[in-house]
Amino acid sequence: MDSSRREWLGKACGALLLGGGVHLPALSQSSGRAAGARVVVLGQSVPLTGAAGEIGLAFAAGSRLAVADFNERNAASGLQLKLLQLDDGYDAGRAAANARTLLGADKADMLFGFVGTASSDAGANVAAQQGSLLFAPFAAADALREASHPNVFHVRPGMIDEALKIVRQCATVGQTRIALVGDDDAMGRAGLAAVQQAITELKLPALVASAMVPAGADKLDAALKTVLQQTPQAIVLVSLSGTTANAIRKLRKSGYSGSFMAFSIVGIDPLYAELGKDIGGIVISQVVPSPRPSAIPIVKEYRAAVDNSDQTPSYEGLEGFIAVKVAGEAVRRAGRGFTTASLQRVMTAMTDYDVGGFRVNLRPGLRDASRTIDLISISADGRVLR
Repeated sequence: MDSSRREWLGKACGALLLGGGVHLPALSQSSGRAAGARVVVLGQSVPLTGAAGEIGLAFAAGSRLAVADFNERNAASGLQLKLLQLDDGYDAGRAAANARTLLGADKADMLFGFVGTASSDAGANVAAQQGSLLFAPFAAADALREASHPNVFHVRPGMIDEALKIVRQCATVGQTRIALVGDDDAMGRAGLAAVQQAITELKLPALVASAMVPAGADKLDAALKTVLQQTPQAIVLVSLSGTTANAIRKLRKSGYSGSFMAFSIVGIDPLYAELGKDIGGIVISQVVPSPRPSAIPIVKEYRAAVDNSDQTPSYEGLEGFIAVKVAGEAVRRAGRGFTTASLQRVMTAMTDYDVGGFRVNLRPGLRDASRTIDLISISADGRVLR
């Protein structure tokens, strides 16, 4: 977040939600380790640059705060975490190469926190090939939650869970003519499948239109024209901030007055940076609690860590913080002499872990419909509305 935006937000709202990641070095070292400590290496491929750079930076920053916290709390026990972060620029090929480097040359004990559907899929494949684990991918396809991927463990709910929340909300307010616009990539296609599944499960009419927009091609105008011809009451957006902001601007300019619903992957910060006050009224799903001041223990802990850093609170930062907290607890339960197999058994048994008021069910292949997902919107002056 640039300084002018930080200043504006400070004036705009005391109940602040908007926060940004801090530019971080790609390598995080643990410090102050006890002699003979067992150092557990988490290998993270994350977009610190590129289209999802702001999301990746925030997620990475929150992860680093939790690593520092874990190491301080466990200094006497000799169990420490080390987080290695490599930039993949939101490119699945680079993410796969990073995964091989992290598990090979860097001897990571597990892969952690890959960001993006295609990158998470790439990380999961490399982990499976090398007999390792992928923990807490950000915005992975629901296919990675199936029992056929026992080495992948999720902290965030699935895309189907977000889709059900979004579609159910549309139906609640009488919006049954729903369309979808998405990036024509692995994430967009996974989101489309999730929305279609949600519509089927809720026994609602099929999407009136869907349009997938290729990257780097001037196809958005034609796609939106096709969608508008079907007069949707609500448009679900499964895209990063660039496509989302452009679509919203163009649709509003065309006179469209229906609802906009977005998945959490869009990122509030980058979307605000694109739209400014025009962000008003857009509904966005969120899979972790609000990072605003709260009585929720994990939020209080995260904000205390942020207060002692150069970061500002964000949903993605809190998610990274929670993900490392859960990984650290799994490692602690597995003990200093754990193997990949024993750590996997421990994680599989963590079916109802309460990390400071946020419930996590790690067991692969299990759909957890009770997970809480919030729908929030941002006012034109930057306040969060529920």
